[in-house]
Amino acid sequence: MKSFEAEELGRLVDRHAAGLELFARQWTDSAADVVQMAFVKLASRPPPAERTLTWLYAVVRNGAISAARSESRRKRHEANLAEGRQDWFVPSPDDRLDAIEASSALSELPQAYREVIVARLWGGLTFQEIADVLEISSSASHRHYQAGLTILREKLGVTWLKNNE
Repeated sequence: MKSFEAEELGRLVDRHAAGLELFARQWTDSAADVVQMAFVKLASRPPPAERTLTWLYAVVRNGAISAARSESRRKRHEANLAEGRQDWFVPSPDDRLDAIEASSALSELPQAYREVIVARLWGGLTFQEIADVLEISSSASHRHYQAGLTILREKLGVTWLKNNE
């Protein structure tokens, strides 16, 4: 058996993709991806005899159910990881900072500032090493660090937070 010609496959996509996508949405948010994969399968295999549309709906249904299971597993896995995430700061009786408040303030920083601060304070990287990792200049990594610490000082109301230069 021969596979579909491009024009014939294009007509099938034009005619049935929207309905297949709507059908797949019953199970998954990634319906367009599922439909696309069904047409890819159809293009790579000989067409089913006289039952192409039925075959497409079956492939889309199975793909959508599989995608829904994957999405559910991924969400469950992400939720479990989020629950087990260690805080940035570990509270201690001698602390002058509230660990929860400090973690929250750090998480609210722009990503560029947060990356530099975490790499510097927790990773012990130099500004040049941080610059190499982030593909920015050493002076930019230092500016991000200073700006991030300034924001943290303001949010936490502390003046003693060191620059750790």
